[in-house]
Amino acid sequence: MAEARRGGFGRGFGRRGRRGGRRRGRRRGRGDDKGEWMPVTKLGRLVKDGKINSLEEIYLFSMPIKEYQIVDHFLKEALKDEVMKITPVQKQTRAGQRTRFKAYVIVGDSNGHVGLGVKCSKEVATAIRGAIILAKLSVIPVRRGYWGGKVGDPHTVPCKVTGACGSVRFRIIPAPRGTGLVAAGVPKKVLSFAGVQDAYTSSKGQTRTLGNFVKATFKACAATYSYLSPDLWAPNSFVKGPFQEHTDFLKTPQAKKSKPM
Repeated sequence: MAEARRGGFGRGFGRRGRRGGRRRGRRRGRGDDKGEWMPVTKLGRLVKDGKINSLEEIYLFSMPIKEYQIVDHFLKEALKDEVMKITPVQKQTRAGQRTRFKAYVIVGDSNGHVGLGVKCSKEVATAIRGAIILAKLSVIPVRRGYWGGKVGDPHTVPCKVTGACGSVRFRIIPAPRGTGLVAAGVPKKVLSFAGVQDAYTSSKGQTRTLGNFVKATFKACAATYSYLSPDLWAPNSFVKGPFQEHTDFLKTPQAKKSKPM
């Protein structure tokens, strides 16, 4: 009777449409599931298995970090993040202007590690989330030193360092203990995340452009390890890299994660 009312046609494509809807729902569920970290790089496998014990071992052999979970594994709760700025950017198209949002985020543990991430996306939340991941991937070591006598923990930069981006030139100068951070708001936040307690700063150029200002500060922090002071002149013995040392472990196939039913 139902087919007669439809003029001899059956149910059409309704059943196929319902099956497709159920498949989409299951895909969404698997994508939102945040389970155990399964590394996809050789470095991630070594970190998860405990073959590498600190970020400094990774920096020593200049190995690129491709998974942000590696930084989370070592720094854990000590890693803090802060959104420096969210600015809208536009692109002119034939259909009009396309507006997206660019986020600047810094991360650091206030103990010699700091990272900067910049991400552009259609939504603010997506831009912030992507910038945090990029900031973790770009975490760098910041060398700290003393002003005058070597008493207590390192508190300032070991020497004068400079960073540049666009028209901005930013300089960090060592300062005595107790001076604090004599800097503007943007570099003060970056230096505090890096663990620098005392420093004088000098800047010139269009520092109102926050993106260039924070990038110049980040490059100045990265330059602290580019100078070889006499305490780094000691001869070093060459050792095997982690990939070469643990080659037997890496050549064994990794157990794949079972798919949910």
